[in-house]
Amino acid sequence: HAPPAVEIIEGCRLPVLRKNQENEDEWPLAEVLSVRDLPRTPLYYVHYIDFNKRLDEWVTPDRLDMKKLQFPKKEARTPPKNGLPGSGPGSPERDVRKSLDLSVQSASAPSRGKTLPAPKRRAESVSLATQASAATPVPSLPSSAEESQAPVYPALRDPSFSSTPREQHQPLAALTTNGSTRRLIPPQPGRKRKTCGGTDEMVKVFQNNNPRCSSIYLPPGEDSQDSSDGIPSAPRMTGSLVSDRSHDDIVTRMKNIDCIELGRHRLKPWYFSPYPQELTGLPILYLCEYCLKYLKSLKCLQRHLTKCNLRHPPGNEIYRKGTISFFEIDGRKNKTYSQNLCLLAKCFLDHKTLYYDTDPFLFYVMTEYDSKGFHIVGYFSKEKESTEDYNVACILTLPPYQRRGYGKLLIEFSYELSKVEGKTGTPEKPLSDLGLLSYRSYWTQTILEILMNLKPENGERPQITINEISEITSVKKEDVISTLQYLNLINYYKGQYILTLSEDIVEGHERAMQKRHLRIDSKGLHFTPKDWSKRGKW
Repeated sequence: HAPPAVEIIEGCRLPVLRKNQENEDEWPLAEVLSVRDLPRTPLYYVHYIDFNKRLDEWVTPDRLDMKKLQFPKKEARTPPKNGLPGSGPGSPERDVRKSLDLSVQSASAPSRGKTLPAPKRRAESVSLATQASAATPVPSLPSSAEESQAPVYPALRDPSFSSTPREQHQPLAALTTNGSTRRLIPPQPGRKRKTCGGTDEMVKVFQNNNPRCSSIYLPPGEDSQDSSDGIPSAPRMTGSLVSDRSHDDIVTRMKNIDCIELGRHRLKPWYFSPYPQELTGLPILYLCEYCLKYLKSLKCLQRHLTKCNLRHPPGNEIYRKGTISFFEIDGRKNKTYSQNLCLLAKCFLDHKTLYYDTDPFLFYVMTEYDSKGFHIVGYFSKEKESTEDYNVACILTLPPYQRRGYGKLLIEFSYELSKVEGKTGTPEKPLSDLGLLSYRSYWTQTILEILMNLKPENGERPQITINEISEITSVKKEDVISTLQYLNLINYYKGQYILTLSEDIVEGHERAMQKRHLRIDSKGLHFTPKDWSKRGKW
């Protein structure tokens, strides 16, 4: 194919032909990130605007719509707000602005609490071990330090949902950041919305005429300065997860590994990962599926396998049921394995700052057993000491095992560990788009399971508090409330807060639970938490 008459340079934007999920042609706008001049025809590395970076790819000139070519602007860019770059479409700053536009026309629902402070960025070195972020910003819950200032807002579910627009609410981000999430119950127009009272208030449940639909009453509380039960209003920009985006240069924006062979699977990486430069030009990068050592050829891998004694991840096996096992790996004791695991994970996790300090982290690797050994399915990492109740730093199910229930199993296991530790936990924010969907689905099923199993006591309506739900599940109370509001269960009726489980919710939950075959059995867990504050144990 002849090269185009006009020279396309880095930074140009133009429509590019690609196939959508239905295998139909579409022409989304894309930005050219790199040009490769080959003898026969140039290749262009493009990022599709408003699409996740994992779809970036090299394309030939015949897929470019030259009629709509836009050259990069010469003027200097405005400095980013809050330390977030405003350059790439789909960047957190732009998404926040976009979600602000969704946040609506009505001033009928004055919100309680103070106006929202801009999120603070904290410069922290972030371990290779940590990150589960994505192109979509995810609202997070206020930390203990921010609780006194956090306002209480209704969760945004879609453009039809309204909340009070205020100029100070700049960082407000939509909870539903992925088009595939859907609202289960339509909001009722014209209803004034209030927010839930304190989390210790008793919640009463009664059965309606239809015995499958229950409503839960929350008596209103006094206004409290501590709105720690507030709904997340903006992406948190702190925690060991969040990368300083200054490293996000043209090199790290482009995938550098074409293909990884891991055991019987070949994986196509989604993102950049800092494997050694000399390995990035290879058609296939070979990994030992047991120790995760990377090798440049099949012959090197075969030679390595004759010497590698591992048939499972290093560390202690702390859970086994059927063919599923979990291994606990200390990032200090098994540093090489932990670093190799992080290099592999970075291929599928975006915006992850990589340092080789894995010492402060524990890694929980899930495996599937067969006659050849224990094959890695996914993992999550966790800080040994978290000041903010994080029970997951980074979580990943490898692509061959996605959409089979393993992600929820990883999440369930992380909360099972929190139960043994006697703590409530929450994942570090921001989550990736796929991580958000998995967590929201897990929280929904876990909370509905409890609400639907409540039994009447002495003929009275059964009662439960938000805090009790949190203690039973180890899900942090902010996540409980954000889930209830996302599901549109909280309503205000005759001076009381009620949760109504409609027929749709009940049936949807029952269908989802029938599909959920993989569950953690606490009897299979053999785990003793350590007190990592005693530094000698590191």
